[in-house]
Amino acid sequence: MKRKADYEMIPVILALAWPTMLEQLMQTAVQYIDTAMVGTLGTRATAAVGATSTVNWLIGSTISAIGVGFLAYISQAIGAGKTEEAKKASGQAAAAVLAAGLFFTVLTIALSRKVPVWMRVDKEIQAPASRYFLILYLPMLFRTANIIFGTVLRAAGDTRTPMYTGLAVNLINIVLNFFLIYPTRTMALFGTDIMIPGVGWGIEGAAAASAVSYTFGGIAITFVLWRHKDVSPRGQKMRPDPDILRPCLKVAFPNMLQRFATSLGYVVFASMINSVGEIATAAHTIANTVESAFYIPGWGMQTAAAALAGNAWGARDEEKLRGLARSILPLEVGLMIVSGGLLFLFAPALMRLFSGDPKVIMLGSAVLRMVAVSEPFYGVPIVIEGIMQGIGNTTAPFVYNVLGMWGVRIVGTFICTQLLGYGLISAWACMIGHNLLLFVLFTRQYLSGKWKTGKKMMRPA
Repeated sequence: MKRKADYEMIPVILALAWPTMLEQLMQTAVQYIDTAMVGTLGTRATAAVGATSTVNWLIGSTISAIGVGFLAYISQAIGAGKTEEAKKASGQAAAAVLAAGLFFTVLTIALSRKVPVWMRVDKEIQAPASRYFLILYLPMLFRTANIIFGTVLRAAGDTRTPMYTGLAVNLINIVLNFFLIYPTRTMALFGTDIMIPGVGWGIEGAAAASAVSYTFGGIAITFVLWRHKDVSPRGQKMRPDPDILRPCLKVAFPNMLQRFATSLGYVVFASMINSVGEIATAAHTIANTVESAFYIPGWGMQTAAAALAGNAWGARDEEKLRGLARSILPLEVGLMIVSGGLLFLFAPALMRLFSGDPKVIMLGSAVLRMVAVSEPFYGVPIVIEGIMQGIGNTTAPFVYNVLGMWGVRIVGTFICTQLLGYGLISAWACMIGHNLLLFVLFTRQYLSGKWKTGKKMMRPA
């Protein structure tokens, strides 16, 4: 009967996961289009855009970690039937958006000129990379709202609203890219020449398009959250509430340290690759963009795992929690096997979408095929970590991710690229070693049963 119940959970898992997968797919499609559009401007433009992308991950992941604390609290409150507690936590999330959004706006504007220098990009592209970074981060308050409020809605089981918002954001970005990147030009359509207006801002146009679309997304998702029946912060106090913030921070802080440490690792990793040369930087940027599409099943399943695990933990239903793990892990591995196989087969064709440089295509194809083989192994820790986030257990994932990033990827890449003079392939081999270590550590955590050590987050009734 338990196995039958496990199978019955699969439709619930997929119902929560598919909107997130589609949202991620659209975001990745826009990354593809952005990279392809900028790629027509040349390898130098691609390198200038990609030079600061890991700093984007660093900031975005730090904000996402704040959302993880609210995700665990709100999903457990809803699982326990405490809707008012969920609404109070949503009010605290709104206050967190204001504080974090304003802080990161000031910080990124102040550091916009220094970031490309710290990333060790070629001097010729430091100025355009700095302008791209500055424009991209001007609407940081709205980006913060999109991240944290989207997490609040997912915690309540609403994965469709973030999906629809993401679709609109991406559509706006694509349309604006078309007009802002290129100058006015003539295009042939069905045998007729049509004048297409444009401002010709180049990579600054791509940044402006993203900034406008992020602003729309933040406003739209805030409007929807305020009208939500279960987690609307409307009427809630926004001054700090220790009874809510304390347990949220206990979950968020280790996750924030984890994301900050791993994202900082991505920055160091990218800076070492940038030091190898322009071809390596361009190949790495494009390969990262291509690879992100094939992680979509993993991140979609992680969202479903976190929400459902939090609901089960809040309801004190340990059998449902175990059933979730038994159902979602094989499903995730199967999806990642398929995605990894497709990445291996189509790596050269995908690289050619973004670059006409034979050296960039050959190098990017090689590293993509390497990482494709490791994808099923990486899918396991993604899902186990999602379950642990939902029940409020974020300490062990912090230790594992930091150990993998700094003990394997960074140390290995430093030895290979800086001491031995090897190139991009050696750096990606270290990245794969990092992913395999996570598979071993999270699998051991799961088999030991220690993953079920969660936190009771809500205040006493």
